[in-house]
Amino acid sequence: MFKKIIKGGHKKHSKSDSIDGSLHGYGLPGYGHPGSGSNSSVVVNYASRPGHNAKSSNPCPRTTLPPMFAVEPLPLFKDVAVSDRQNLFLRKLQICCFRLDFSNTLKLVREKEIKRQTLLELVDFIQSGSGKITEQCQEEMIKMVVVNIFRCLPPASHENTGQEAKDPEDEEPYLEPSWPHLQLVYELLLRYIVSSDTDTKVAKKHIDHTFVSKLIDLFGSEDPREREYLKMILHRIYGKFMVHRPLIRKAINNIFYRFIYETQRHSGIGELLDILGSIIHGFTLPMKEEHKLFLVRALIPLHKPKAVSVYHQQLSYCVVQFVEKDYKLADKVIRGLLKYWPMINCQKEVLFLGELEEVLEATQTAEFQRCIVPLFRQIARCLNSAHFQVSERALFLWNNEHIVGLVAHNRQVILPIIFEALERNIQHHWNEAIHGLTANVLKMFLEMDAELFDECETRFEEKKAKARDVEEQREMIWGKLADAAAERGGDHMVTV
Repeated sequence: MFKKIIKGGHKKHSKSDSIDGSLHGYGLPGYGHPGSGSNSSVVVNYASRPGHNAKSSNPCPRTTLPPMFAVEPLPLFKDVAVSDRQNLFLRKLQICCFRLDFSNTLKLVREKEIKRQTLLELVDFIQSGSGKITEQCQEEMIKMVVVNIFRCLPPASHENTGQEAKDPEDEEPYLEPSWPHLQLVYELLLRYIVSSDTDTKVAKKHIDHTFVSKLIDLFGSEDPREREYLKMILHRIYGKFMVHRPLIRKAINNIFYRFIYETQRHSGIGELLDILGSIIHGFTLPMKEEHKLFLVRALIPLHKPKAVSVYHQQLSYCVVQFVEKDYKLADKVIRGLLKYWPMINCQKEVLFLGELEEVLEATQTAEFQRCIVPLFRQIARCLNSAHFQVSERALFLWNNEHIVGLVAHNRQVILPIIFEALERNIQHHWNEAIHGLTANVLKMFLEMDAELFDECETRFEEKKAKARDVEEQREMIWGKLADAAAERGGDHMVTV
């Protein structure tokens, strides 16, 4: 039995075996197509691989380099016959199935350059549409992409370092050292997805749910260049592979939930909202209940975290898209903004007022009337803000013709709420520009309805008179108490 095993170990390799081994980087010098030289057929030369079997039907891409190897450049696609280009494509992929160490810039310089040039050639080959690549090539290409992009991301600067978390706007972004290779891998994947030659039915076998889920996890990368590529790729996948759409929406939803209620730290919220903006734009009417729940449970609570300023522009666009799609959602959105309205962060208040203006611009009269009282009570507080930018931004609402129209139709309710705030600005606000803007708003209300304006002014004067009477009464009582105390205690009384 032992002799049979030994004899079987020396089985002669077939031609197909040798080609397969050469394609996947396991062949020996000159061990490939008949007549081919070592320089053109060898992908990776191993100095010692005892007991290695050249046959490999499903090679596992390597993420680290073996101890003894040499990477050799392959010929250009234009230098080989058209019939050999698919095999050459596979061999070039195998060169790229190794992740090289970029922590030391002086290490493996030649190998890094060979891999970079090979990736460039692969990108050009896919982009040029020279020929439709086979299913085997597509499978091996996705394997190569998986090896290169799916990796453990380094911890953020605030994690496991003992340092306090800084404001995301003040942090320097971490730049991936292997970006010269990583960028080309992402570019290859993007070109493959957008190519008109890519058959969706074949591609979805390799770009499956697991692949998409891992791709979404990479949005946690601190490198903005990587997140930008991920955004483009995921957006294209959503458009081309309908089977992945529910998964993508659910995965993004879960990232938002973890961000809002657990970590409040994630680098890719802005990019994910960019993708959602396009998705929401494509929603059909009547809108599904699932999408309305997403608005209420995820998008509106995203206004709560401290870092909202980092992604507020994209968030505001998504929210406004919902209101433009279905105007009946305006009341929920406005009440949601009021729920998370900042109390002491003035810059955040300015952002909220800007978003509120965009929402009101898409709001119809019926929805506007449902939230007038709480809305204009908050606007009145903003009008009297000591931070002039908040007060100024609130007064700028009256520069919007649509909002002025809504206010004019509901002036009987609105003016009594904000009249006192406007008068206080005129009398007490420290900023002269606020005085001028407030006077313009008061003049606008006077022209809308002089009788209502006079009523509000009369009530305001009466309220001021009552307040003066109360203050005088209070001072008189305290005066009597002081006199009584002086008569009894005399020298022992302490006055403040």
